[in-house]
Amino acid sequence: MPELPEVETVMRGLRPVLEGRRLARVEARRPDLRWPIPADLRQRLTGAVVTGIRRRAKYGLIDTDRGDTMILHLGMSGRMRVDPETDEKHDHIVIETDEGRRAVLNDARRFGSVHLVPTDDLDSHFLIKGLGPEPLGASVDLSGFKGRFAPVKALLLDQRLIAGLGNIYVCEALFDAGVAPTREGGKVKRAELAKLAAAIPEVLERAIAAGGSTLRDYRQVAGELGYFQHEFRVYGRESEACVRCATPVARIVQSGRSSFYCPSCQK
Repeated sequence: MPELPEVETVMRGLRPVLEGRRLARVEARRPDLRWPIPADLRQRLTGAVVTGIRRRAKYGLIDTDRGDTMILHLGMSGRMRVDPETDEKHDHIVIETDEGRRAVLNDARRFGSVHLVPTDDLDSHFLIKGLGPEPLGASVDLSGFKGRFAPVKALLLDQRLIAGLGNIYVCEALFDAGVAPTREGGKVKRAELAKLAAAIPEVLERAIAAGGSTLRDYRQVAGELGYFQHEFRVYGRESEACVRCATPVARIVQSGRSSFYCPSCQK
């Protein structure tokens, strides 16, 4: 599933195509993805001007001058294609602007979703409400870890505490901070939390600069692969030598997810 850097990369790629443009045609080619596609999607978006392209956690947001916001979730296999030369089998949503450019949501597994809500009600939508603060653009606040018994990795993945973090980048940030994913959150020392708070946005920014990570289905809007997977320091590197100390990278399973870490560098 695309994580924050991949969604951020996609939304930045859509800005020059959609932002400030009037939508000349909006077509939903099936009634549902993970959830039903709004039946009035075409009516509410056709003729509207896109006033903003942004991201909240792992969701893309497209604002219009009619006071509506489209919430876009890419799911497991979803990707946005810009100005495709031909149609593909799983092109489910087509957005065409007044200058003839197109943005197409393709989702083979149909685990993604499209919702359309009044912008004023966005924060109360079931996908958005309860999300914690963003880990980009400001210092990350980890004070909520105090007194917590859960492993630090589980706390970082708790979207109520920090919005948008996923498995890949949590593993990488914990490595950079030298904190083992199994550590009890409330027992991570203040100095270690400070390192982790700094590592999180740094890892995310490096991933965004690399266009995200392509492990299976993810593509940037022009079709390019992400390249951050070539910079992984621990994720997916089980038994390979640690880039710092040459100790073999370890893999464990926490809450059904693989955690990769260096037993020597992360305490």
